[in-house]
Amino acid sequence: QVQLVESGGGLVQAGGSLRLSCAGSGSTFSINAMGWYRQAPGKQHELVASISSGGSLSYADYADSVKGRFTISNDNAKNTVHLQMNSLKPEDTAVYYCYARSMITDTTYWGQGTQVTVSS
Repeated sequence: QVQLVESGGGLVQAGGSLRLSCAGSGSTFSINAMGWYRQAPGKQHELVASISSGGSLSYADYADSVKGRFTISNDNAKNTVHLQMNSLKPEDTAVYYCYARSMITDTTYWGQGTQVTVSS
């Protein structure tokens, strides 16, 4: 089992920045990808950013809506993933969920979610 704990959400004005963090614990040796989804009221669940690791290489991917504004990074030694969010917009308001994916066990683990609110 893998446990994920998120932090860093909050309220910010449009144009501001927030940094989300997600720390994994437990059987993290099998995790090969982590990332963030978000869920806004009345909207579809959206994959915001993901980062996958293979050996010493990492590959990041982003939703078109956040490219150029958000940056995902990971610290494999600490089993932590971060999401730096800059130039925030009101439409970024959502609950952000961290996930971790194990291809070995074909399992996806989820954090509890953290609220991000961007005021106009």
